[in-house]
Amino acid sequence: MSGLVTPHGSDALKPLLLEGEARDAEAQRAQSLPRVTISSREAGDLFMLGIGGFTPLEGFMGHDDWRGVCDDMRLASGLFWPIPITLSTDEATADTISEGSDVALYDAERDEILATMTVNEKYRIDKAHECEQVFRTADEEHPGVKMVMAQGAVNLGGPVRVLSQGGFPEKYPGLYMTPAQTRAAFEERGWKTVAAFQTRNPMHRSHEYLVRIAIEVCDGVLIHSLLGKLKPGDIPAEVRTKAISALIDNYLRPETIIQSGYPLDMRYAGPREALLHAVFRQNYGCSHLIVGRDHAGVGDYYGPFDAHHIFDEIPEGAIQTRPLKLDWTFWSHKVGGMASLRTCPGSDEDRVLLSGSKLRKLLSENQHVPDEFSRPEVLEILRRYYQGLEDHERVEVKVTGHSAR
Repeated sequence: MSGLVTPHGSDALKPLLLEGEARDAEAQRAQSLPRVTISSREAGDLFMLGIGGFTPLEGFMGHDDWRGVCDDMRLASGLFWPIPITLSTDEATADTISEGSDVALYDAERDEILATMTVNEKYRIDKAHECEQVFRTADEEHPGVKMVMAQGAVNLGGPVRVLSQGGFPEKYPGLYMTPAQTRAAFEERGWKTVAAFQTRNPMHRSHEYLVRIAIEVCDGVLIHSLLGKLKPGDIPAEVRTKAISALIDNYLRPETIIQSGYPLDMRYAGPREALLHAVFRQNYGCSHLIVGRDHAGVGDYYGPFDAHHIFDEIPEGAIQTRPLKLDWTFWSHKVGGMASLRTCPGSDEDRVLLSGSKLRKLLSENQHVPDEFSRPEVLEILRRYYQGLEDHERVEVKVTGHSAR
């Protein structure tokens, strides 16, 4: 019997991806259905629904679930859920759809029908209210807020039947894994306690230190890299995961690490997104989530440890995956190694304070990166990437908020 945590709100994973003849038949039927064009963020949510990453959801949320999640982080059923999983469309398209009818969900970027959906409900939302609740701001400079405000005027709610994984298995062979696959890998290694390390950046020395701490207290660590879309200036997944592999191969014990990726776009929702990361990591089989400084944050919209505090605000037992709350880490000249605010005396003058934003800025401007900041094998891969960028591909990296210290 598996000693791993059970899926969220369910005794078993609930993948919505059709396979074999059922998939072929539904894909054929989808060709005759009215099409609703979906965004990149909605496509990522569909892929997670398909592989069981969003167990136990059966599709996109209706109004009562949307309202409950925004205001109380609970579905209408009472189950904990921290961020709305919704699909929207424009008024003209919504007017052509009758409640109870089926539609095909079309991804224009891939030129592919990704799923079919039974539209049980059409409803309007207060977008500003969602943003204030989920992102703690309605400032459209926030990339997550900008995403919500750009949505269509009408939300569609109902169950989905997923037809595709969007090419992720083919693009990232051996890296992209479903929750069923990570659970099988953990069980094969005899792991019962697994810490997930969430990353959208290449790993610098601070990240490496956090992973080492987690290895000491858990059977293993899942370095879980986001494979969906990021904001301009972030480092693409192919480069990031190659750099992470170099770090694992040279500085960590491979038998304690599994590197994998998942198909979501980043929302940059800070504390709420940290909770979503914990929910779907429970589905992937992880007992713990490493939560460091400004988890899933952007700019200075969140306090450096707001993502720590929010885990203390949710009901006991809401999720099984627990946070490993780790303090601000840095290279300490005083102790001659990596340390944290919790363990090391001294002042900022004694420390090399690390952040993904600082590293991207130094690399993008071809500046010197201190040896204490990142491993040479990692820097070699990242420098090669930046040197290969054309001028029009370069984005100015602004270091603001806590990362600017």
